[in-house]
Amino acid sequence: MHGNDFRNWSRRAADWGADYRQGLRDRPVRPRTQPGDIAALIETSPPEQAEPMERIFADFEQKIVPGMTHWQHPRFFAYFPANSAPVSVVAEYLVTTMAAQCMLWQTSPAATELETVMIDWLRQALGLRQGFSGVIQDSASSATLAAVLTMRERALSWQGNAKGLAGQRPVRIYSSDQVHTSVDRAIWVSGVGADNHVRIPTAGRWRGIDVDALERAILADRAAGLLPAGIVACVGGTSVGGTDDISAVTALAKREGLYVHVDAAWAGAAMICPEFRHFWAGVDEADSIVFNPHKWLGAQFDCSVQFVRDPESLVKTLAIQPEYLKTHGKDGIVNYSEWSVPLGRRFRALKLWFLLRAHGLEGLRTMIRNHVAWSAALAGRLAEKPGFEIVTEPMLSLFSFRHAPNPGEDADAHNLRLVNEINDDGRIYLTQTRVDGKVAVRFQAGQFEATEADVDAAFDVIVEVAARLGKG
Repeated sequence: MHGNDFRNWSRRAADWGADYRQGLRDRPVRPRTQPGDIAALIETSPPEQAEPMERIFADFEQKIVPGMTHWQHPRFFAYFPANSAPVSVVAEYLVTTMAAQCMLWQTSPAATELETVMIDWLRQALGLRQGFSGVIQDSASSATLAAVLTMRERALSWQGNAKGLAGQRPVRIYSSDQVHTSVDRAIWVSGVGADNHVRIPTAGRWRGIDVDALERAILADRAAGLLPAGIVACVGGTSVGGTDDISAVTALAKREGLYVHVDAAWAGAAMICPEFRHFWAGVDEADSIVFNPHKWLGAQFDCSVQFVRDPESLVKTLAIQPEYLKTHGKDGIVNYSEWSVPLGRRFRALKLWFLLRAHGLEGLRTMIRNHVAWSAALAGRLAEKPGFEIVTEPMLSLFSFRHAPNPGEDADAHNLRLVNEINDDGRIYLTQTRVDGKVAVRFQAGQFEATEADVDAAFDVIVEVAARLGKG
């Protein structure tokens, strides 16, 4: 594809994208397909000869799109959002067109320098103190892995990378039982091992880590000859929004000389609103923080920001500098590939620049405040309906609920059936979790273009489907 063909098909794709976004409310949120349906439509062998773009594009529309879950649908209330504000899509098109490899300053100076500025814009937006720097990672999983590797190396006096973990005292990392599974994976990949991930029970209104139990676990491990290294704290956990007392965790960590990484992948976006910052009071004392602008803030996936108080420790953990990756003759530059596990890096800062300028912080604050208010109102309406129970109250825009089963019906089976029937209906999309071992249905408002009417529609669908099941 060259010249005018590229121009014409780029326009065609842009027009398709605009039409797609405009018509999302007319589509079911989740596809009505069965496993294997889409694969059966795709040729089993690659073509030997080039095919015309008209045929390729038609197949995309007819075979692929009907099998997609529409994450940008205004009635997507499942998981957490993976937002893609239209202005972010435009920026991503420019990034894709330039296709720069932004691993070093010299491989794209503008990408590196804009990333540095965008990190500081976000630091200011979130109310973090001066002194935090950071890097844009691909996802919170990578940011958490980088933090776990750093806490491991610091605890081992920087000998883990050099000598391996064999023969070393077992490194211990602590978290609540509400953290995301990305923490487990980071601990596996780091070589620390699942057996050295110490899960502390939670307590209180926000299911935060029991700090007294955490302190006892750390002291017991020291007495047993083990090596406490760090704590992964949680603000807005994926299941039901579990949130730790960050002030208490960081104070304990300071006394014990431990590294603290705060996972605020979803909830961190809400901290652009000053009234929500009490949820992470004390965060300025953390060693690193992760939040995902590609969740609630509107940046196209992938875009995860890791703030660090001491970038030298991160670079000391991750940087490798062979001769072919050195930039000679330039002092004071930053090579962000030394701040992350992957060497290759996309130009992720551009979409943040476009997004923050096009909407402004106040526009983004209004969106988040609306989502929080609409979710709270929905929880209140459900609580008043006979047969419904609010299991966990709204944490920002996330809450969970349960519906009473029919006489003689298992409650877990009933609520799983409820969420499946809701999703098969197609008008909205929800997911389930377990709270104290029992199934509950999650609801979160967070899609960038959702309206209050969309949340009201969720109430109607939930109540309607529950009533239908009640008659069964």
